[in-house]
Amino acid sequence: MGSSKPSKRQSEILQFVAKFQREKDYSPSLGEIAKNFGVSIPTIHQHISYLRKKNLLSADKGKRRSIQAFNDQKRDLVEIPLMGLIAAGGPIEAIRNPEPIEVPRSMLSRGANYYALKVAGTSMIEEGISDGDIVIVREQQIVDDGEKAVAYLPDKDAVTLKKIYREKKRIKLVPANKYMKPFYETNVEVQGKVVGVLRREF
Repeated sequence: MGSSKPSKRQSEILQFVAKFQREKDYSPSLGEIAKNFGVSIPTIHQHISYLRKKNLLSADKGKRRSIQAFNDQKRDLVEIPLMGLIAAGGPIEAIRNPEPIEVPRSMLSRGANYYALKVAGTSMIEEGISDGDIVIVREQQIVDDGEKAVAYLPDKDAVTLKKIYREKKRIKLVPANKYMKPFYETNVEVQGKVVGVLRREF
């Protein structure tokens, strides 16, 4: 079927196509691939035909720059540290046990640091964040009122996930669950802003 292993040269062509796409945001032409490997265009065309039959890339006949490498989906994923659990109910103790997790590159912007936390609790369900989901967090110490933030509570040595509102002499931490009430703290350190959610897999 379409899963037979590519030859060494075909693997090299796949890698070249993937790298070209990554760096230029468009696909290479047959001529550009041929030039890179120092072979003729018909030779490259033959390799591309084999790779198409093996379902490792796509290419539309008669259409320029239509070669797409299927095995390059990894380029759309980035590793960030999964730092442990965060409460979306009452605060729980901070857990730091980093392990890498792959997240879509589209969730991240350049020039910032990110980490992930697994959510425990249901206090943010009206924001689309359920128990067992993973939130993607951008490290920053300030968020706007109403934004979802990772908040460290030094007096309790605990971390929680809530919407933050500043009042005169205290911080209001608001759940997104109509059955739960906001609570107030005077000592709150924002550790990051939630920028994305990965749904738990059943």
